Amino acid sequence: MKLKEIHRREFLTSSFFGYAEVLVGSSTILKENPGFPSEYLEQPIIKRKLGKTGIELPIVSFGVMRADSSSLLQAALKMGMVHFDTAHGYQGGKNEEMLGEVFKDVPRDSFVIATKVKPDGDDKKAAQVFLEKLDLSLKRLKMKYVDILHIHAVSSRESVIAPAMVEAALNAKKSGKALHIGVSTHRNEPEVIQAAIESGVFEVVLTSINYKQAHYPEVKKAIEAAAKAGIGIVAMKTMAGGFHDKERTMPINCKAALKFVLQDENVTTSIPGIVNFDQLSMNASVNQDLTLTKEEEADLLVNKSQGGLYCQGCEQCIPDCPKNLPIPDIMRAYMYAYGYHEQQQAQALLNEIGVNNNPCSECSDCSVRCAKRFNVSERIADISRLNYIPREFLS
Repeated sequence: MKLKEIHRREFLTSSFFGYAEVLVGSSTILKENPGFPSEYLEQPIIKRKLGKTGIELPIVSFGVMRADSSSLLQAALKMGMVHFDTAHGYQGGKNEEMLGEVFKDVPRDSFVIATKVKPDGDDKKAAQVFLEKLDLSLKRLKMKYVDILHIHAVSSRESVIAPAMVEAALNAKKSGKALHIGVSTHRNEPEVIQAAIESGVFEVVLTSINYKQAHYPEVKKAIEAAAKAGIGIVAMKTMAGGFHDKERTMPINCKAALKFVLQDENVTTSIPGIVNFDQLSMNASVNQDLTLTKEEEADLLVNKSQGGLYCQGCEQCIPDCPKNLPIPDIMRAYMYAYGYHEQQQAQALLNEIGVNNNPCSECSDCSVRCAKRFNVSERIADISRLNYIPREFLS
């Protein structure tokens, strides 16, 4: 594929979270970008094996969820990234369609595609819908198979080993529509990872992991057990929301946060969300050098004590709520909106969990106590306002 060139000043003016149309022409253009190390193309890329799948990947891959630039994906390929992670529900299916257009003329054995399908339940009917959604995903991707298919957003042992869903995943593999099967989890990570090990079925786990998790030691221990069992580990939510505040005046040192997670050699790769060339070049540079500088170590130490936007999903708050609200999911929507500037994704998640207005409006005093000291009722009231905004007006 021949890629067009872009002037250097265009790299510098692309906003950090804006959806810039990035066009990369040659190694010369890459080297001239001040955000990209000039020695990049001469440095070896650090790679690790994805469990027993036989796949070997660079330690930093591409989370496509918020990307809308095909040229950005083409640039990532030129930088040596080969693993691209999407999902059936991202951007209402347009995310998979974009990937399909980008890769339709690329040799199929030169890249790795993972998609995720969230089940609507755990019975046979839900399993059938799951497989139908996979078929639609393949149609969008213009592919006969995906390399990795995840049962998406599971959060308990029961959801991992649900017989109907396990059978559906195995059917996808037996039919050749998925080469490997896995699960993804945003919370209760140790429980989910252990269940994946015990299942004897799943080959990959996509899990939240970052330096802000109070239970990071438990997650790390579960990951070690999974690696010993031959399960490949892919890391997400490594940057813990991107910012410490909703006004986005206090950014997290994302490069340091990414390096922190990848210090664990049991983590095969990571899928940070990438939406512009600045992010791509920063993330890709970690593929050559995992060394944490003293400044980066200091940033992580200081940042760890701050509340931030990332909810670790510990669920300690749920018993305190008289309405038994899915607070971790609502907090995740809050992070999408304010940390990632992905309001459509936040609105979609709120609709999915049935939060259509402010469920806290009838409570005179909030009894919920957050382990991260979030003002839960205030955040729920804030994020609930998204439901009143037409989707086309959201970013």
